[in-house]
Amino acid sequence: MLQVTAVRQDRGMEWFYEKNTKNTNEAALILVSYGTVVYWIENEKVIAEKGDLLYIPPNQAYYGKCVPTVFHEKFVVTLSLSSAPVLPLLQRQTWVKSRIGMYDMLLARMKHLHAEWLEQAEYAPIIAQAVVTEWLAVWNREWNKGPAMADTNQQVERMKHYIFNHYREKITKEELGSYIQKSPNYAATLFRRVTGQTISTFVHDTRMKKAIYMLVDSMLTVGEVAEFVGYRDVSYFQRLFKRFTGRTPTFYMKERAKTQP
Repeated sequence: MLQVTAVRQDRGMEWFYEKNTKNTNEAALILVSYGTVVYWIENEKVIAEKGDLLYIPPNQAYYGKCVPTVFHEKFVVTLSLSSAPVLPLLQRQTWVKSRIGMYDMLLARMKHLHAEWLEQAEYAPIIAQAVVTEWLAVWNREWNKGPAMADTNQQVERMKHYIFNHYREKITKEELGSYIQKSPNYAATLFRRVTGQTISTFVHDTRMKKAIYMLVDSMLTVGEVAEFVGYRDVSYFQRLFKRFTGRTPTFYMKERAKTQP
């Protein structure tokens, strides 16, 4: 049984944190979303970079710090393990670090969880427990598959890289299959199994993230932003935007007044 006791976000270039969980049941789950950070766990150096998920079990003395002059951002969930954990990962006596296939989905849910925790939303701890348990189960499943899963993740990372470079265009499973030298159906199935999203959903999500940036940090109209990220129909873009972000484009455009002189 695990309980989430804290959710926080660390960011910057001057971060330092020290903890001793000897004789306690406190553990930490860390997702790095930008840059690089260094931990010394029981005098062992651990470098965590963007996309890494790090688990630090109870009964550890450790500290972490930024790499000099390098900005970093990460989310940290503090766990209390009140009984013998069911998942093998949580039974380990030493730290575990790897990259998780569903990173983008995990990061989005982590951001939402962090916001709920800060707002002290009703039942936030219960939701946090359910969400974190799911993350750990998915991670454990990937971990059990070992090197084979690492090769699979590499293929998916190649497809994601292709999408990031061509998100403004129409992207099909045929293109991605050709890019990784696999059949279209294999590429589509693999992408969904590893990321938890279909190819089209991931493309739309990538476009929306770029659209948010442009709505806040440019002087373009909603129509111009829509066209730039790949949508000719502004109404369709606005419907998708609301579905993916929960807000309208106008909401983000209002942020311009706060960020521009």
